[in-house]
Amino acid sequence: MDFTAGSLVSRVARELGRRTDELVADVERCLRGEVPELWDDPDLARMTYENISEHVIGVLAGLEYGNEPGEIEPPAADMERVRRLARRGTPLSAMLRAHRLAQGVLLDRLLAEVPLLTNDAELISAASRQLLATATGYLDRTSEQDVMVFQEERDRRLQWRLSVVNEAGIRVGTTLDIARTTQELADLATDHFADLVTVDLLDSVVHGDDMRTPGPFLLHRLAQAAVAEGGPEPTIRSGEVHICPEGSPSARALATGQPSWHTAAPMDPTDAAGAPRVRSTLVVPLSARSTTLGVAQFSRLRNADFFDDEDLLLAQEVAARAAVAVDNARRYTHARDTALALQRSLLPRRMPEQSAVEVASRYLPAGSQAGVGGDWYDVIPLSGARVALVVGDVVGHGIQAAATMGRLRTAVRTLADIDLPPDELLTHLDDVVLRLSAEASADSDTEAAGDTGATCLYAVYDPVAGRCSLARAGHAPPAVVARDRTVDLLDLPPGPPLGLGGLPFEAAEVDLPEGSLLALYTDGLIEARDRDIEAGLSLLRHALAQPSDSLEAACDAVLEALLSAERPHDDVALLLARTRTLGDRQVAAWDLDADPAAVAGARSSVARQLTAWDLEELDFTAELVVSELVTNAIRYGRPPIRLRLIRDRALLCEVSDDSSTTPHLRRARDFDEGGRGLLLVAQLAEHWGTRHARHGKTVWAELSENEHPDFPDLAVLQPAPG
Repeated sequence: MDFTAGSLVSRVARELGRRTDELVADVERCLRGEVPELWDDPDLARMTYENISEHVIGVLAGLEYGNEPGEIEPPAADMERVRRLARRGTPLSAMLRAHRLAQGVLLDRLLAEVPLLTNDAELISAASRQLLATATGYLDRTSEQDVMVFQEERDRRLQWRLSVVNEAGIRVGTTLDIARTTQELADLATDHFADLVTVDLLDSVVHGDDMRTPGPFLLHRLAQAAVAEGGPEPTIRSGEVHICPEGSPSARALATGQPSWHTAAPMDPTDAAGAPRVRSTLVVPLSARSTTLGVAQFSRLRNADFFDDEDLLLAQEVAARAAVAVDNARRYTHARDTALALQRSLLPRRMPEQSAVEVASRYLPAGSQAGVGGDWYDVIPLSGARVALVVGDVVGHGIQAAATMGRLRTAVRTLADIDLPPDELLTHLDDVVLRLSAEASADSDTEAAGDTGATCLYAVYDPVAGRCSLARAGHAPPAVVARDRTVDLLDLPPGPPLGLGGLPFEAAEVDLPEGSLLALYTDGLIEARDRDIEAGLSLLRHALAQPSDSLEAACDAVLEALLSAERPHDDVALLLARTRTLGDRQVAAWDLDADPAAVAGARSSVARQLTAWDLEELDFTAELVVSELVTNAIRYGRPPIRLRLIRDRALLCEVSDDSSTTPHLRRARDFDEGGRGLLLVAQLAEHWGTRHARHGKTVWAELSENEHPDFPDLAVLQPAPG
């Protein structure tokens, strides 16, 4: 039979086509030995086998029909397989080497078949050259096409990875909440490259402790996410604390700080139940600022592609961003908790006992990233059954603001103890703020250097007179609710904020009938991003006008009406006080002549009044104290002189005169005939002191109705025998 080179090649291809399975097996055997990375995974091995079969069949068919190399089309699924190889991270060199090895096996079989069909050496040579040209042309064409598709897929993967990392920068760490940050990481991963994600932090990290106790790692499951229902359910629920088994992938990642990936589920009891269904898992530690915070696990269930080194690199980049956000959140949370604990320790833990007002209060820290502020309130019992109500707001946030608030609250209490009027108290408090600001400016390490300032509202209510004296320093005006539920904002002189210096403060007095409600608050209650102050004040008036079963319920109603469901953007302090009055049954007063003979009459009046009040057991002590106070007023003061008894939680004895001279306690010398009166008063009374008014002063003493002080040692009060 006469052959041409073309017909001989066609005959050879037809003969080999009958043994395609044998030829494919030879190619597979060669590739398994020379390119084992294509056979490690069952799915990849199946794909490689299909690729070999379709290429062999396509080449033999093209040779049989005499097609040119450019006319032999690669398999239709070839480009998709190349893309899958690129997605799986298979090296390009492995794919090209597989092409060359397969060509060599196929070409060897073709060349070995040619001499079996003819003895014509020249024809054999021509057919061999044609086979070499066709095989080389086909290899070059398919290799170029595959390289182009492979590189396009790698570029697309790189762009995708960069986009995921950029998206992580936007989606992960949107708040300073640790649990929400870890959940954002889990949600991002399930949206892009994982089917199941769990995030565990070291329990010590969650509780703000950088020191881990020896022993197995104690983990706190903070977040988990899955792409769909029906997959393996994690055996550890969110919020649960569990022990990480020693030697597990999670434990190795936490101990070494190195990630790992597995083509099957790692043998870790903390992983999902039904672990054999997990096809591939990445275990990535969460580390920031040289500190390992926890571990994240990313698993694939339904995705046909296993995780590869590029997926591991992507998971590391995303986890690194999340770890920094978690570290920022835990540092912020720790600082905020510290500031909040400091502030709450500086606020009143419980209201003091007093009869002037019924009070209820609320404090809400800010929910913004600014942190805890310097809002405070206070209720301070004063002499004469009066009470001071205070609300203030320090500029700034954080521990510095909380510490400044504590110093100002202490200063207010100290100034209140000496019974300063509201305007004078604010003047002295202004000096305190100026000194604090100067100290802060001199200290370069202070974060808020030179930025110390505050506002304050100070009110003193007298239940005997039913009057309230108020002054404010740059603070919002208080609201008064009458018994008929009408609400008015008191028109007080505004006064400058504390810390400006050199400007006066003015006080105003208002009558507050019994049952009136006085509302003091900070600006965080009425200010909001979506409304102005006037709108806030209108909401406050409306909320206060609503009837409530109690002051506690009224506080809750006000907060609910003015604040959103989320935490306020600024601290909020609210103090509600319902006034009481002390009537004639609890107060007795007498005007006295500036005559020593009036002392005996004062003692008699006191005795009669104590009998009327069923307080005969205090008769002797009260008469002795009143006698000394009245004698001092007659001897050293100026008329008019007035004696007043107030029966409150204790018996209050007050003697007023028109002199501004303050009596001082001193120890009399042995040869002094006087000077022991105030010492006697101090020994007999629970408390005593002096308060000044616009004109004159009042010396007061408080005698307990329940506890009787021991009678003083007379040797201390009398001169030594001579």
